[in-house]
Amino acid sequence: MDFKDYYKILGVDKTASADDIKKAYRKLAVKYHPDKNQGNKQAEEKFKEANEANEILGNPEKRKKYDELGANWKQYENQGGQGYNQGRNQQQGGQRYYSSGNEGFEGSENFSDFFESYFGGNFGSQGGQRGRRSQSGSDYEAEVQLSLEEAYAGTSRMMEVNGEKLQMKFKGVQEGQKLRIKGKGGQGLNGGTRGDIYVNVHIAPHPHFERKGDDLYCEAPVELYTAILGGKSPVRTMKGIIKIDIAKEMDNGKTLRLKGMGMPKFGKENEFGDLYAKVKIIIPKKLTVKEIELFEQLSQLKLKNQATD
Repeated sequence: MDFKDYYKILGVDKTASADDIKKAYRKLAVKYHPDKNQGNKQAEEKFKEANEANEILGNPEKRKKYDELGANWKQYENQGGQGYNQGRNQQQGGQRYYSSGNEGFEGSENFSDFFESYFGGNFGSQGGQRGRRSQSGSDYEAEVQLSLEEAYAGTSRMMEVNGEKLQMKFKGVQEGQKLRIKGKGGQGLNGGTRGDIYVNVHIAPHPHFERKGDDLYCEAPVELYTAILGGKSPVRTMKGIIKIDIAKEMDNGKTLRLKGMGMPKFGKENEFGDLYAKVKIIIPKKLTVKEIELFEQLSQLKLKNQATD
């Protein structure tokens, strides 16, 4: 039976820290996980080897025993493979060591003869049988891109996971929000529960509206005459164009609040944020001769009034 170099399997040095071992294991476990490599025997074997290596190197006591075994492996071979277990039991006061399952990630129920001989079967406390431990399935992640209009009105997306079609609805969601579909991820092992699906939401930038939480911000173009005299002015909202009241002598840059005209609040029925419209006064262009004369008259009248004040 050949000695298994668990450090080499994980791709780490013998001086690697516990954190380095954990990171190396997770990287391999994700890469070779059966859910991603169905029918790939080579990937399945790599996955089992990574689990086996993590079972030993991820446990400080087992790692210490493994390092001692490695240092004395040649001596053990020269003895014909006899006496190692007995010697270890004597040194440890007859204590036996039992492997109760993989730590952390989903594991494999099958380990190599090397593992079973030195860390499972011969060291086991239940007639040489290794205990089986249920493991939860993998969590999956997905990305979804929505327009602001879709997030406002609500929309749905279909996805297929492990041959199962799932429909997910989106309304009021925000950029960067992560939604969870419970129990629809990877299959568990040894009776373990299924993992979850996490959907990362991305909202495309909008040319007219800026979103902050559930509130929307935009510019509201107002004609110069309306800003001076007051009246009605059109404003674009997510519900369409509406007309709002403009007070006389409205200042340029003033922000008007339109209550309840923002985004729907996620998970809340009939609740909305607000819309903040910043007034942008439009200077008239291509004036007629008569219009220019009238503006000149207004200018002169303003100057006279200022002189008499």
